[in-house]
Amino acid sequence: MPSHPEPVVLVTGAARRVGAAIARVLHGRGCRMVLHYRGSAADAQSLAAELGQARPGSTALVQADLADPAAPAVLVQAALDRFGRLDGLVNNASAFRPTPVGETGQDDWDDLFASNARAPLFLSQAAAPHLAAAEGAIVNLVDIYAERPLARHTVYVMAKAALAAMTLSLARELGPAVRVNGVAPGAVMWPEEGKAYADQQALLAGTALKRMGRPEDVAGAVAFLLLDAPYVTGEILRVDGGRWLAI
Repeated sequence: MPSHPEPVVLVTGAARRVGAAIARVLHGRGCRMVLHYRGSAADAQSLAAELGQARPGSTALVQADLADPAAPAVLVQAALDRFGRLDGLVNNASAFRPTPVGETGQDDWDDLFASNARAPLFLSQAAAPHLAAAEGAIVNLVDIYAERPLARHTVYVMAKAALAAMTLSLARELGPAVRVNGVAPGAVMWPEEGKAYADQQALLAGTALKRMGRPEDVAGAVAFLLLDAPYVTGEILRVDGGRWLAI
């Protein structure tokens, strides 16, 4: 990738935060964007309008709940209906919340695995034939906690560890036509829900770079793996300012 001068990339959870940054960076690199959102319709429409003003006809919006088993086929078909091809998939959408042992319920498992593991697998499966035709690529948004677990978040950690394993497995299975890699962010944006970092400065002091990252740092890594790394597959790139070294 790119096998086309304007590759088509589907980004899940693209309306806000890191997902929106990924969409902006890829669009700035010349990609046509399929922007998935679940409930953030106003943010998604605003982003699509912004990108469309910069390059008319270069974006498509698709709403879906990734917990719905029909969602992967809907998202991939939306890309094909709008642009006739699919060159890249970014599995960015994620749910995050604590699940302390003794308080974890079946709904926690279903919700956290649906967005962080199940949907990425079935999206990748639905997209694979079209990505193969385009010699395209997949990038999964993993987490440094997949390697170094976060206390009281066992189900989230398990789901991200499953996503990391899936990244490596699909790299083998979908090669040579499709490359599959991951990005594992560290402290880039504080969660809106879930873990409350009581001492944010102490956390950042534990990183090698002693500062917080930006969504654009993650987006740049995604763009590199999608567009600029034709001989890289089966890698999970940490974008964490060296936090992994100190966890």
